[in-house]
Amino acid sequence: MKVMILAAGRGERMRTLTDFTPKPLLQVVDRTIIEHTIERLVACGFKELVINHAYLGALIEAHLGDGQRYGAIIQYSPEGELGLETAGGIIKALPLLGEKPFMVVNGDIATDFPFEQLINQPRRLAHLVMVSNPEHHASGDFGLSLNGQVLADVDELFTFSGIGVYDPALFANIIPGSYKLGALLRQAILDGQVTGQKHTGFWMDIGTPERLEELSVLYQKVGLSG
Repeated sequence: MKVMILAAGRGERMRTLTDFTPKPLLQVVDRTIIEHTIERLVACGFKELVINHAYLGALIEAHLGDGQRYGAIIQYSPEGELGLETAGGIIKALPLLGEKPFMVVNGDIATDFPFEQLINQPRRLAHLVMVSNPEHHASGDFGLSLNGQVLADVDELFTFSGIGVYDPALFANIIPGSYKLGALLRQAILDGQVTGQKHTGFWMDIGTPERLEELSVLYQKVGLSG
């Protein structure tokens, strides 16, 4: 299964750290954010990677290269300086991702999620990994039934972790452009085409300088890597 790492965000909440450095290349202890993700994916058996980029994207390509030193094969999907939002970026990268289901991972998360659990997903159009709601996103995103059906507009909501597996059919017949993923997912959820699971282990959205520092302290304290 191929994996797309989303790395095209501008990192506005990380400024001034991202004024001259793309967010995925911010340092967490001895490696960059995206290197931790790449190494974890490779350790879980995923070696064919596609990385999109926009703002300062050439620096990402220069830093990671072809992926050989990580035991991976990396291809890139450049989107220009402004980017195409999540769904738009995935649609642009479809020729690199192929005709089989693929995984997408946000480039600004840290987690111990066992990615190999997703190798046989999705059973429908999409499969999402959910987590408990962090303080900065207390309202959550979607619900989850006991049989693994992702639900919208229910009382108990969880946060979408930024880890999902998608059938290319989810993006079929959409004209290339800038699109958010949320609207596509919500419609597929209403159609009963999205399953999911909840991860109860470590997960962090590295969205602010404070959380970046918190993650660095955690990695140094417990020796967590990737």
